[in-house]
Formats: sequence, structure tokens, C-alpha cells
Amino acid sequence: MGRDKSSEPTMADVARQAGVGVATVDRVINRRAPVREDTVLRVLAAAEALGFRRAGLIRRRAGEQTRAPTLGFVLQSARSPFYRTLGAALQAAAQAMPAPSPKVVLSYLEDLTPRRVAQGIVELGQSCDAVAVVAADHPQISQAVESVSAQGVPVFALVSDLTAPSLAGYVGVDNRKVGHTAAWTMARLCRPGKVGLILGSHRYLCQEQCEVSFRSWLRESAPAFQVLESLVSLEDVGLARATTQELLHLHPDLVGVYVAGGGVEGVIEALREAARPDLVVVCHDLTEVTRQAVLDGCVTLLLSHPYDWMAVRLCEAMVSAVRTPPGGTKLQAALPFVVCTPANM
Repeated sequence: MGRDKSSEPTMADVARQAGVGVATVDRVINRRAPVREDTVLRVLAAAEALGFRRAGLIRRRAGEQTRAPTLGFVLQSARSPFYRTLGAALQAAAQAMPAPSPKVVLSYLEDLTPRRVAQGIVELGQSCDAVAVVAADHPQISQAVESVSAQGVPVFALVSDLTAPSLAGYVGVDNRKVGHTAAWTMARLCRPGKVGLILGSHRYLCQEQCEVSFRSWLRESAPAFQVLESLVSLEDVGLARATTQELLHLHPDLVGVYVAGGGVEGVIEALREAARPDLVVVCHDLTEVTRQAVLDGCVTLLLSHPYDWMAVRLCEAMVSAVRTPPGGTKLQAALPFVVCTPANM
């Protein structure tokens, strides 16, 4: 004869035995929300003691809860001071999280073609529980995000947002405000005239937003300024240096330069060679190179990502996404950026 199901322990019995609510037992079983490790183990002990038929599932959930997740990060060139600093911040943020602290896999890419970046996302998706990527917005990259997400691995955009529908979230700064602040700085610190604008690539949504907001603020609030056609460095230091040299040669009456993308080290080299202390120069991100450029007067002002804060917020979001069921609200964490001048270094 079969077992009388009416005599089987219920979730209410398990909850009573464990000293928790039925909703807590449900969260443990169905991963509806994070549950403290000690509570999960108490629920498991009660389920096993009562012979609850879903005790095996609870045991698996307990294993998922206590296993250290592996977080993968697809970053750009390790030669870049920005990405070295960001990588170190991500490592430190993960190590500082409560035990079991996440394992971190950093993948630095020299080849930034969409095909290679997409491949990097897929590769980390096969070995990591969650992935974050700094990338240009491109159909091949969106396809990789969709593929990895479909396998139950949440994917986050870092620094620059992406348009992939299944993206779990974005952690970075409000680039519209960054562009406005750069424009405000130009309007307040130099006389009206020509302003150069150097980007890494228009495919990075963060840089596109900075460019658009920079131009729109000056157009509305300081129309006497002339923002020249944007120049592209492709995030390459050598090309950024050559681009800046050409800009300074063609426009000796230039009053300011806004560098809204990568390759800033090359821009700084060209500015030092030109010896133009009259220029107002606004760049992004505090590194050992840009710090020195601000201190010696080559760069006027830096608008920087808050490395440590950003790394902590991202790691927390990734771990939470691993331990909760898919289908939640997309995270949009636009953090305040840091303004760096010689006065606050």
C-alpha cells in the first residue's frame, strides 16, 4: 500500500520544528529571496528530522547557499592603469564580503573586437556563476549576453551600459551628469572658443552619453563655445597621442580639451610635448598617470569612477543574483562620480 500523504510532514511542520515562518521555508526551497546560512541549515535539520519529502532539495539549496560563488569579469587591456586599478578593487571587494567570500576570475582582453569580447563572455559563463563585462554595445555582444543568461548565469554591464534584453543590471556612473559637469567646467574656467572632444569609440554607450550631454549643455548654457568634430582614439594610447597632436596643430586657438574615453595616457603625452598650460583639460578617472598630470598642471580636472564603491556594489549585486531566482528587476546602479582637482588630491 502507498504511504498516506495526509500523514506526511508539511512545510508548516518544518517551519514549526525549525522555529521559522512558513514563508522562510518557501524561500529556502524556491530561492524566492536570500536566506541567512544558519537559518537554511536549521530548516534543513528540521526537514531531515521530520522526513520531509523535499529534504533532498533543501540539502541542495543549502549547498548552493554555502558554496562560494565564482564571479567572472571581462575587462580591457591590463596595460591600462584604469583597468588594473579596477581589477584590484574588484578583488578587494570580493575578499571583504562575508564568508564564503566569492572567488574572482579577471579576464583582461587586448583584442577588443566584438567577436573576441563576446567569446570572453561565453568562456566565463561556462565556468562562473555570474559575469560582468566592460564592452561596447554591439549585436555580437548582445547575443553572447543572451546566450549566457539563458544558461542561468546573470550578466552585468560595468562602466558602460548595454542594450541586451536579458542583462541583469548596470553598475557605473550617471554619464549624462559627467558630460554636463565637464561642460560646466569648460564654461567656468576658460574663455569662449574652440573645444576639442576625444572619444574612445561611439559604440560605448557611456562615451556617447558623455558626448551628447557635453555638447547639449554648452549649446544651451554657453553657446559662445564651439565644440569641434569629435575625434576617436579607439582606446589606443598611440592613436590618442597622434590624434591630440593633430588637434593642437590644426587649432592653435584651442581653449579646452575634453577626453571622454580611453587612451588618456597618449593625450597627456601630447599635451606635455605641446606645453600648453593655457588649455583647460578635463579627463576621466583617477590613476597614477592622471593623478600626476593633475598635480603638474597638465590636466585641470578629473571626473572619476568611485572604484571601491563601484566594486562593492557590483560584487554584492552579482552574489545576490546568483542566490535568487531569475526574473527580478534589472539593477540600475548609477553611482556618484568623484571630482578630482589639485586642491583635493
